[in-house]
This record gives sequence, structure tokens and C-alpha cells, in this order.
Amino acid sequence: MDRDNKQATLELGTKPVGKLLLQYALPAIIAMTASSLYNIIDRIFIGHVVGAMAISGLAITFPFMNLSAAFGAAVGVGASTAISVKLGQRDYQTAIKLLGNTVTLNLLVGFVFAVVCLAFLDPILLFFGASLQTISYARDFMQVILAGNMITHMYFGMNAVLRSAGKPRQAMYSTIFTVVMNILLDVFFIFWWGWGIRGAALATIISQSLALIYQTHLLADKSQILHFKRNIYKLKTDLVKNILGIGISPFLMNVCACVVVIFMNNQFVKYGGDLSVGSYGIANAIGTVFVMFIMGVNQGMQPIAGYNYGSQQTDRLMRVLKLSILTATCIMTVGWLIAMFIPNFCARMFTTDDTLIRLSVKAIRINMLVFPVIGFQMVVTNFFQCIGKVRISIFLSLSRQLLFLLPLLAVLPNFFGVDGVWYSLPASDLTSAIVTAGIMFVFMSKFNKQLK
Repeated sequence: MDRDNKQATLELGTKPVGKLLLQYALPAIIAMTASSLYNIIDRIFIGHVVGAMAISGLAITFPFMNLSAAFGAAVGVGASTAISVKLGQRDYQTAIKLLGNTVTLNLLVGFVFAVVCLAFLDPILLFFGASLQTISYARDFMQVILAGNMITHMYFGMNAVLRSAGKPRQAMYSTIFTVVMNILLDVFFIFWWGWGIRGAALATIISQSLALIYQTHLLADKSQILHFKRNIYKLKTDLVKNILGIGISPFLMNVCACVVVIFMNNQFVKYGGDLSVGSYGIANAIGTVFVMFIMGVNQGMQPIAGYNYGSQQTDRLMRVLKLSILTATCIMTVGWLIAMFIPNFCARMFTTDDTLIRLSVKAIRINMLVFPVIGFQMVVTNFFQCIGKVRISIFLSLSRQLLFLLPLLAVLPNFFGVDGVWYSLPASDLTSAIVTAGIMFVFMSKFNKQLK
């Protein structure tokens, strides 16, 4: 076993927490931001080359992407957390077996999801809020994306594993490569060859395929603690339960996001029309950049928190939590400032349609109205997942969307029309942050008593 690689893993329990968080979170932030950027770039190309209605058609695919991400997170996030804990406990053989089971689960889940969705694609898209004007764009995009769904699941799953294995930089390189390649292919497929929305989807799948080759090469190195080997791919009940038991929280969170976006799309079509769906697509793309920043912070925090929880170093565990919350709050405050002061610039990146720009400016401001409190809520939810408090994590994941947002989406539009749909978002964000703060206060009180 490579001595430097083992030392890189062991330093999760010894190196200063601030330096560790920077070391792990910065590559993850760059990677996650880059990941969101190629979605934005796809939409910019499509909006300017194909048209405003294509942006609305692409927004209809958000629930599909959320649903695919839900199954991917159930495996990828669950496996990476489980692997981090096993590495913290020096149980390297189980960590390697978890890697093998992660590969098998990703392939199975990716294949089944793609087959089922392709078989019922048009009815699903109509249910998601597509109209006769937007369904053709959504269909063209999703047919290609679903055909490569196994690759997508493996790509994101292996990136999560690389971070858990003490290779955050390599995970970052993989994502940055994917973004750069995606942009280059977009230029060829959309601008030069005129393949439109199908070209954008094909660029995504090809770039992820090339990155997956690089990830596979890294994990095939037998000198590393975590590496591919024979007889680790057969699914083991206890390992699968461990992976899915942890991954159930992000799975449910993404499923809820899917349900919410479906409901929102239908409400937008009902109260505002197809271009309102497009404005939500633009606002969501801008907001997602900053959400991805926080996901990067969470991914950086995850191996540190998982390792130190496994090795029972509670002081380091609390330190990384506090630093993560502070970082997330600062990031989301920057997002809020951009949304409040330069939303017009953001909207014009995607389209030249004056109506869509006007709708999008309002959408960006409302969607990001209470962003400064969202970072705290996301970090605390992830923290409970890292320390095995799965029920609390699931509740916090679901509270914003199921307990608060859906009822508001059902009620407010009846009184305020399309504005009611919009203001449901910041209202639910603020309420869930308050609930999260209350639960965290109770938990910390009990936790501090146990330490005394």
C-alpha cells in the first residue's frame, strides 16, 4: 500500500481542521460550480441559438434531472459517506468492498431508470408540465440524456468515491475536464453542426464518458488504499443496506425536489404560461450555481466529519461544522447581492427575448430573496447525515419541500396568481431555516451534556 496515500487518509484525523476543509472543500466547490456552469452554458447556447421556447422546454426536464440525481445520490453519497467512516476506523477491506458494490449499484440503478423512463417518456413529460409548444424540445433532450444515464450515474458516483479516498483534487480535475469538453462539444454540435438541443445533451454524455475513463484509471491503481480488485462487485446485503441507509436522505431530498418542480411547472403554466416556466429555468440555473458552492462545502466537510466521527474526535467534528456553516453563509450572501443588484445582466446571458428577460429579472430576485440563511440549513442537514443521524437529516431534507413549500404552492397562487408561486420559495426557505436552527440548538444542548 502506498505510504503517501495512507498518510493522506490518516491526516483527516490529525491535520488542522481549517486547512483540511480548505484542502477538501475548495476542489469540491470548484468541481460543483463547474458542474453547474456547463448546465448554464447549455442553456445559454440553446437560448441564443434555438430560442426562448427551447429554454422553457429545457426547464421541463428539471424534474427528470432531479429524479436521476436522487437515485445517483442514494448510491454515490451513501457509499462515499460509508467509505469515509470505514477509512476512519482503519477498516480498509470493507471500504474496498463498498467500492465494488457502489459500481454494481450505479450500473443497475442507471440502467433500470433509463429503460423505464424512455418507455413512458411523453406521458412523463406532459405530467411534468410540458405543453404542445415545449414537449418536442424536452423530448429531444431527455432521449439522449437517458440513453447515457448509466454513464452519468457512474461518473458522479466515482467522483464521490474519489473524494472519500482522499483525492479531492483528482475529483475536481475530472469535473473541470467534463465542463471544458462539454463547452467545446457544444460549439461543434450546436453552433457549427446545428444539432440544437440534442447536441447539448450529446455533448454532456460524451464529456462524462471521457471523464469516467480517467476516474476508472485512478481507481484501478493497486498501490492506493481504495482500488478496484476482483470479487468485490457482487452485491452484499449488509453493504447495500449501509450505502442505501445513509443515501436515503439525499435520495428523498432529490425526489422531493422533483415533486416540487413538477408542481411548480404546472402552476407556472396555469398562472403565467410557458415563458414563466422558462424564467424559472433561468432563475433556477443562477441559484443553482450558489447551491452547488454549498454542496461543494458539504462534500469537503463530509470526509473530514465522517473520519473524525468514526475516530471519535468530537472537538474536530464540531470545528469543521462551524467552519462549514460560516463559509456557506458567506457564499450565499454573495449570491443574494448578485440577485438583488445585477439580475438583468444574469437574465440577458440566456436570452435576447425582452419578455423572458423581464420575467427572469423578477424571478431571480424572488428566488434568491433569503439566500443568506439557506447555506446554514444545507450544512446542518449534511452534518446530521455525516454522523449517522439519518432520521434528523431526512426530516430536515424534506421539511422545506414537503412540509412548507408544497402547501404554500397550493394555497398562495389562488390569492396572488403567479406571484404566489414565486413567493412560496423564499417563504419556505426561511421557515425551514428557523426549524433547522431549533433542532440544531436542541441537539447541541444534548451533545454538550454527553461530553461533560
